[in-house]
Amino acid sequence: MLGTYYYHEIIRKTIIGFGTLFNNIWVKHESQEGISVQEMKVPLAYGPSQKFLARLEQQPDLNKMVAITLPRMSFEMTDIEYDATRKSGITQTFKAVDSRDSKLKKVYMPVPYNLGFELSIMCKLNDDALQIVEQILPYFQPSFNLTVDLVKIIGEKRDIPIVLNNISFQDDYEGDYATRRALIYTIRFSAKTYLFGPVAESSEGLIKKVIVDTAMDTNTAQAKREMRYTVEPDPITAAPGDDFGFSETSSFFSDSKSYSATQQADV
Repeated sequence: MLGTYYYHEIIRKTIIGFGTLFNNIWVKHESQEGISVQEMKVPLAYGPSQKFLARLEQQPDLNKMVAITLPRMSFEMTDIEYDATRKSGITQTFKAVDSRDSKLKKVYMPVPYNLGFELSIMCKLNDDALQIVEQILPYFQPSFNLTVDLVKIIGEKRDIPIVLNNISFQDDYEGDYATRRALIYTIRFSAKTYLFGPVAESSEGLIKKVIVDTAMDTNTAQAKREMRYTVEPDPITAAPGDDFGFSETSSFFSDSKSYSATQQADV
């Protein structure tokens, strides 16, 4: 049952999308006269902050002649948790068109999961850290929507809220005067994403005709039709990916009949 292979790369896309939010952060140093003397784009990498701190503290000549530079940022996914508050019916499905062959596909409703992330900001100067933090926090109130193409073959794009949970601060400044200082701000986020199952072909056809009967009486058990509104695609042979319009027709009746969906006739 669980042997059907599929891979939508949803978690991978969410991780990449999260990282792109912070890949254009800058730090500026100014003189006492307010003249900019240095501008630096803050490097961003995927990985735990402990790895970068270990590289900061080790001998710089182990693999290259310079030590790691600060400021810099790192992020990593820390956990995956099911979100029961966004649960939908497990048997509900929706249909979409495969972008590769234009065939109709059937997909079960996605399962909601929260992905936990940690963003670590490592700086030597506290002012550098504050500049970075102030470029991030105003966008989260407390969430920021990120559009992710979750299932590319059916064009399923959704806005994924990135929620800021909390912020912690650590001043790693123990040791003698030769020890390099590292100010560490850790910001924790939750990405409210969705995981889709396999995409299957649908044996059901497209709805190409809609009929709505309206009545003047609110008693639906005894009310008879007064007007019928019919909508069809124009042309009727149009596929979901085509450029088409709609043909609308309104008809009025006084025969007190009703449309039978099973017999597909007025009775």
